[in-house]
Amino acid sequence: MMGCGFLRFSIRVLLVLLNLICCCRGFDPVDQYYINCGSSTDVVVGNTTYVADSSASRYLSTPQDILADSNLNSITPSDDSQLYRTARIFTGPSRYTFSIRENGRHWIRLHFYPFVYRNYDMNSASFSVFVQRTTLVSDFSPQNASVREYSVNVDRGDLVISFSPSANSFAYVNALEVVSVPNNLIRDDAALFNPPGPFTGLVTRALETVARVNMGGPLVSLVNDTLGRTWVSDRSFLSQPNLATTASNIPAVRYPSGGANSDTAPQTVYGTCTRMNSADDPRSNFNVTWGFRVDRGFQYFIRFHFCDIVSSAANQLLFNVYVGTFLVAPDLELTARTQGRLATPYFMDFVTPSMDVNNLNISIGPSPRSAYPDAFLNGLEIMKISNSRDSLSGESNLPSFPGSKNRVGLIVGVSVGASVALVLAGILFYVHRRRKQERLGHSKTWVPIPVNGETSHTMGSKYSTGTAASVASGLSYRIPFAAVQEATNNFDENLVIGVGGFGKVYKGVLTDGTKIAVKRGNPKSHQGLAEFRTEIEMLSQFRHRHLVSLIGYCDEKNEMILVYEYMENGTVKSHLYGSDLPSLGWKERLEICIGAARGLHYLHTGYAKAVIHRDVKSANILLDENLMAKVADFGLSKTGPEIDQTHVSTAVKGSFGYLDPEYFRRQQLTEKSDVYSFGVVLFEVLCARPVIDPSLPREMVNLAEWAMKWQQKGQLDQIMDSNLVGKIKPDSLRKFGETAEKCLADFGVDRPSMGDVLWNLEYALQLQEAVVQNDPDENSANVIGQLSPRVGEFNNVENSNSVAEFDTSSVDDLSGVSMSRVFSQLVKSEGR
Repeated sequence: MMGCGFLRFSIRVLLVLLNLICCCRGFDPVDQYYINCGSSTDVVVGNTTYVADSSASRYLSTPQDILADSNLNSITPSDDSQLYRTARIFTGPSRYTFSIRENGRHWIRLHFYPFVYRNYDMNSASFSVFVQRTTLVSDFSPQNASVREYSVNVDRGDLVISFSPSANSFAYVNALEVVSVPNNLIRDDAALFNPPGPFTGLVTRALETVARVNMGGPLVSLVNDTLGRTWVSDRSFLSQPNLATTASNIPAVRYPSGGANSDTAPQTVYGTCTRMNSADDPRSNFNVTWGFRVDRGFQYFIRFHFCDIVSSAANQLLFNVYVGTFLVAPDLELTARTQGRLATPYFMDFVTPSMDVNNLNISIGPSPRSAYPDAFLNGLEIMKISNSRDSLSGESNLPSFPGSKNRVGLIVGVSVGASVALVLAGILFYVHRRRKQERLGHSKTWVPIPVNGETSHTMGSKYSTGTAASVASGLSYRIPFAAVQEATNNFDENLVIGVGGFGKVYKGVLTDGTKIAVKRGNPKSHQGLAEFRTEIEMLSQFRHRHLVSLIGYCDEKNEMILVYEYMENGTVKSHLYGSDLPSLGWKERLEICIGAARGLHYLHTGYAKAVIHRDVKSANILLDENLMAKVADFGLSKTGPEIDQTHVSTAVKGSFGYLDPEYFRRQQLTEKSDVYSFGVVLFEVLCARPVIDPSLPREMVNLAEWAMKWQQKGQLDQIMDSNLVGKIKPDSLRKFGETAEKCLADFGVDRPSMGDVLWNLEYALQLQEAVVQNDPDENSANVIGQLSPRVGEFNNVENSNSVAEFDTSSVDDLSGVSMSRVFSQLVKSEGR
């Protein structure tokens, strides 16, 4: 037995070593020059040989031949410490020239370590360095041992690195490298965040590495990186180290087939991280922040490296990522971007605006949508981007070499001409943009939103005087701001009845006594114009007894305001937990679920094209004065797939805890995503507890997972709301549990339609109200036809109070009716 255990352990170790070997092999550069400057002997660092520049003099053009040897043993030992024992000193303009065989981006690394050699005190040296026409540093005085790393694009021919001493000074370098960079390491584009949009043209810009950090891990030296990079520990950059802790699981890291690889960052970087030190406190709410020094007047390229080695399951953790005060990655959930796989490397690229301060803060923090208050970061790279003068430093003139005046003049002339052209283009673009904005008004103002193909107009003659009128007096949805102000007593905070992602919701009353709910957009909200338009477009297309009616909207004064029918009894959620409202009985809960299912079924089937709600949850199911359920909040809704399609490919949106995991993984939306969310609501209605509750033991945090375990054991009665104990007939509970279980199937094709869900819920209600003889196949989700009319026949069903009949007459479906009929129907609606 011990032998078998040792064998298994040995195999695991071997697999890890093989994985590390494969990862470390990495990229094989076409161009690779490693020069040990000022030395007469080669130096081997790791697997790399730095050639003595006395034997590599063919690369060097200098009027002097000064090789400096420190003869010191006091240099701090390290993998590359031998490189700092010698230096090449330049008393006049000098250059290295390297023949480039492969076009594209190349690393240039300059090693400096100041020491005294005869009359040359390198601590006082001041000089500039250029690559082609790009200024790398100007009037530079290196301090201590340092490496300056640059990445430049070489389009053809030779690469020339020039050293130019400042007045009455000299230049020096201890070692230098010129190495090809993988073409896909830094792409041509990244994301701007102020203003938001794409940044293109990176391939033509020179970059300087400001920081390359291994979060939560030790120094990773150039020997352990496939591209010869050094990754430093993040501890010295943390603003408040006590707020952070670390995690490590290097063997778990598995690179994806596409995207990040060992050249992007080594496994030792992705396998460690710094994370929030929340100490399992579900109330933790703080950011972990790192601070870096930067130069004003430059933009910076930032690459975040992520690898989820902290979660125990996919779809578990969401968090926010900040650059300075800007939220650049809200609600980041990595497994949604790695096909549901944990411990899979992933990176994100951003470009900052031109910096007007000398510090750059990077932060991570919890998302309010996450089950746990946690956030993590595995690695970070920050690079300065060359400016419009093709410089990474202050202004400096290119050095002059014998026989090269014309060439330098041409380079400078082209650079100046290009700069002038860029400035003129920028001015023309700015003037054009300003004129366009003046034509359109303020940039945050939008044109009236069309309703049913026509541009809407102000609502009713009475509104033009600023007096609120009844709903029936208007012929359109648009309501003046003054009328909304009057109805809400100028948005009196005492009238706030709710707060959501879009903004606050106020109770209002029109002058004729009609009660309304007014949702006022918050300018700081993540939801905005797109959700505003979607809500109006969706609700102007259809009417149904179990969908909350839109009365109007207001888009004056840069406002986004939606006005709905008022629902007297608020949300279903508030009647289940978190308030002092009286508990609902089982029959009331079933009728509420049936009403919501009818509304969703109509969305999926009752209009010319299916509509997917995308945010089904108990907070979006409202109750009128008779506890009739109506589905609300269509800001995230989306029209379904075409007839010849199976899904809609779209970014994942919704509420954590209710999200369909298949949609989350594949970003493919179908009506079955709503079915999954509704299944979560069913368990929420039965158990009367939040769908995500971090204060509970880990196995109970996620309601859907927890309830499914009890359902599969046939013991739902053990976890249901204590107010329902002894009040639910076993057959009714069994049918209800089966329905919820089918809704939560892992794959959409295995879930029932909303029509099937509706029939099963109506059957569960019948089982609660009466004994059903000879119950047909209880495990089927499609056997309720003998108890209720078929879905396709609902237009022929007369209105009835019987819960076994489908209450969706032509009065409920007004999708094709004129606007005047819609508003007259609103006044008569029993939901008023």
